[in-house]
Amino acid sequence: MISNYRYTLITIISRDIIRQGKIVYFLFISVLISAVFVVIITHNTRLLIIQREQLFIARIALDVEWRNLLLEENVLGDHIRIEQIAIKKLHMQYIDPCKENILIK
Repeated sequence: MISNYRYTLITIISRDIIRQGKIVYFLFISVLISAVFVVIITHNTRLLIIQREQLFIARIALDVEWRNLLLEENVLGDHIRIEQIAIKKLHMQYIDPCKENILIK
């Protein structure tokens, strides 16, 4: 008699693996493990690429800020500006050469 029992795919595969031997089982497990590692490594690679891009964007922003600070330093350290601040705010003035006293040791 023919039985009407239906086998599931998992039972068919497991029976086949048991019948064929341990080498096929070992190779199957090896393929699954290597596939999992490929997925993990690909995911980590993508995360590192994203982090590299974020660091590159931060580097560009810091470079722009550094250039702006250099410009600001040049403007604030200009001799003419310092002289104007000294004359206006501190009421400093140039010494007349006639009123100048020179000390000699």
